Amino acid sequence: MLRDQGAWCRLEAEDVFTVHVGWDQYVYVGSNRLCEEAMGRTRELGLFPEPMTTSPYAAELEEPDVTEAADEGFWARVRTVLASRKAVLLEEGYVRNATRFHRLTPENLDAVRTGLSPRALLTVWPDLNPDVGAVLATLPEEGSAEFVWEAQDGTIRHAVVDDTEYQELATLVAGARAAGALPMYLDERHPLLCAALPDSDGVLRARW
Repeated sequence: MLRDQGAWCRLEAEDVFTVHVGWDQYVYVGSNRLCEEAMGRTRELGLFPEPMTTSPYAAELEEPDVTEAADEGFWARVRTVLASRKAVLLEEGYVRNATRFHRLTPENLDAVRTGLSPRALLTVWPDLNPDVGAVLATLPEEGSAEFVWEAQDGTIRHAVVDDTEYQELATLVAGARAAGALPMYLDERHPLLCAALPDSDGVLRARW
């Protein structure tokens, strides 16, 4: 996270210890006890610790975006969608800013479900379009989009591109079986379904 490699998460041990890396690359360390010795050692290392009441990245300061659990009711709705559409695209967010995509069918649904990451954010989109050229033509004239495609070997790949990279993208996806373009901005994203995986006891603890 300090190297700004895209993925972001909160590192937490319940209410005992937390580490948050801010977008400004400040590090916020929280503890349930005073850390005077650690702060002294940190200063010896040439860093500048400052006491704070709470981290600005504390989860309780943010409104949760997703409160629906991907429980049996959610998967029943996925099966209903598959019954009419035959296939859909599943976006699996396993940490913030990092995703995997799966092309779901009635035949592979159970296998894909078994391999999902704990507490993942699951977003269901319409299936990829076999007319890759038509999808390329729908990319916005300005701004960015996430382009998802199925390669010849059946793997699902994706890339965030802007209007300066479309020609390179067209070369990259030449020969793809199918493709789709997903909007980047929250107010433009309208998936078929969205939920987060609960823990094994059925409680939703994921913070998305």
